[in-house]
Amino acid sequence: MSNETSGHLAAVLKDNHQTLLDGWMSTMLSRLVRRDRSAEAEIHQQANRLLPLLAQATGQGRSYDIDTPAWGDVRHLLTEISQSRVRQGFTPIETAQFVFSLKDPLFALLRNKMKDDLSAMVEETSDTGSLIDKLGLFTIEEYQKTRESVILRQQQELLELSTPVVQLWRDVLALPLIGTLDSARTQVVMENLLQKIIDTGASIAIIDITGVPTVDTLVAQHLLKTVAAARLMGADCIISGIRPQIAQTIVHLGVNLEDVITKATLADAFLVALKRVGASVKYNEQAD
Repeated sequence: MSNETSGHLAAVLKDNHQTLLDGWMSTMLSRLVRRDRSAEAEIHQQANRLLPLLAQATGQGRSYDIDTPAWGDVRHLLTEISQSRVRQGFTPIETAQFVFSLKDPLFALLRNKMKDDLSAMVEETSDTGSLIDKLGLFTIEEYQKTRESVILRQQQELLELSTPVVQLWRDVLALPLIGTLDSARTQVVMENLLQKIIDTGASIAIIDITGVPTVDTLVAQHLLKTVAAARLMGADCIISGIRPQIAQTIVHLGVNLEDVITKATLADAFLVALKRVGASVKYNEQAD
């Protein structure tokens, strides 16, 4: 790409807005896999906004370096477009096609404008193609950043949904765990439990691991960290769901749970918790 711009591209963008817009839309719509009027209207509006910004950037800058301040507004709009494409379920290629589709109408106008200077036309067309490629790749990069951000947020939301803390009784909380307990999830578990202890003033928390498939040294350590954190907040913990194979594993691993109350079922743990808070369950037997 040339170090300095010739000004031809800026002139074409400035003087042929409607022609470029019509040609651009025609090319884009011919490549769309999904067609609907609302999407087409949005694409038209975005293209109509981008063309003046491209004309301004190419007119101000001495080169087609899209990382310079002159291209700030263009980058901002392309980022906005990429983010909207992620939310709408478009692919990275479909997102980049928004920019790449501008090549054909631009090349046609440049060839017509510079038909008397073949050498300059070839150079300008090459520079313009490289510029459009850069802008297209920029949209893909922004698309990927946005998608990764969305995935991370969804993972965090799933973690929070998978670790609900419920109040079983006054002063008694329950935290049923299902699935693998890794470091990231342990942090969410701990935060949710501690926040619920603060909100309710509970003195007993039951951590039920019936749904935890395996307990290894790491999982046991995570459980002990959660118990220790809850105690610092003034709540004792009871671990329920200790199946025979899990009990054998814990013993084999040499994990010290001597100072933690453990029960086989959540029901058994709940009865212990009620007793600890001074409550009891009374069964009414009906006469035959």
